[in-house]
Amino acid sequence: MTTITKNNHVSITTEPGNKEIIIVKEFDSDRELVFKAFTDPYMYSQWIGPKGLSMKIDRFEPRNGGSYRFVQKDQQGHEFAFHGVYHEVLYPERIISTMEFEGLPEKGHVELDTARFEVLPGSRTRLTIHAVYQSVEDRDGIIKNGMEKGIDEGFERLEELLSKNLTSWDI
Repeated sequence: MTTITKNNHVSITTEPGNKEIIIVKEFDSDRELVFKAFTDPYMYSQWIGPKGLSMKIDRFEPRNGGSYRFVQKDQQGHEFAFHGVYHEVLYPERIISTMEFEGLPEKGHVELDTARFEVLPGSRTRLTIHAVYQSVEDRDGIIKNGMEKGIDEGFERLEELLSKNLTSWDI
């Protein structure tokens, strides 16, 4: 088993030969607000992925049976598109969804994610994401292509967003 803990206390755990990644992050914000950051298109576009990328949301339907597609662009103009389906959105406890990167030469490398939002004392939240891949090779490929950096920087951006004066957010 390999566990990587980042400076902002993100735990990313993998096991050799296993098709899964477990990501755990605690936030100093209440569960409803953290959940909203995953289901509000404006908030979502502010934090998902690595720093330095702009984002355009083509479709964002965070509901049972809904779908999404977004495109991120780096400073050199390279675009990275992702799409998926929401299988379950249970406010404010759980989101089950898929994700597929559109830049691979063949389709079908789909990731299944279950995100659980747990209430902690002191208006804090523990987010646990259980990601399952089609194969160990798919899982290892996503790790080799910067998944850890994207998660780490994305959660840093999310912490910054959650720490702003949130009185204007309609929870």
